[in-house]
Amino acid sequence: MDPRWWRWVASTDSLTARLIAASPQPFRVRLLEQGIGVPRRDEAQALGLAPGRVAWIREVLLMSGERPWVAARSVAPLTRSGCRSLRALGERSLGSWLFAQPDLERGPIELSADHQGVWLRRSRFRHGRIQLLVQERFLGQMAADLELPPGT
Repeated sequence: MDPRWWRWVASTDSLTARLIAASPQPFRVRLLEQGIGVPRRDEAQALGLAPGRVAWIREVLLMSGERPWVAARSVAPLTRSGCRSLRALGERSLGSWLFAQPDLERGPIELSADHQGVWLRRSRFRHGRIQLLVQERFLGQMAADLELPPGT
């Protein structure tokens, strides 16, 4: 992997903060969808959920101005406090809330690339009784705007 990509996909700090610092346009979150749904099989396995069990699912685009840089999907087992916290985010970034939690624990980052050479990463987070799986797909617009090489 090119070192310029490695700095993005392997970082353990807040991706939101990194995107804000790198964005030439105002950073924003575009909420695509959120609510209760059935996670994909790999997501349920990563969270230790039984197949078919419902969870809180949130999908957003992290944007530089009007250009989508990262597509993010978060999945959390249903808990009263967790759903309330996640539902209240609206178009605020999950990272800005998550990395403000003093007891935040982050699991290992899993990296992969899709068939188009786009980098993907995911990791599990835990904050108190809330656990969630955060998955981020780095989009071509980000690579173009930051002059990053193709993913693979």
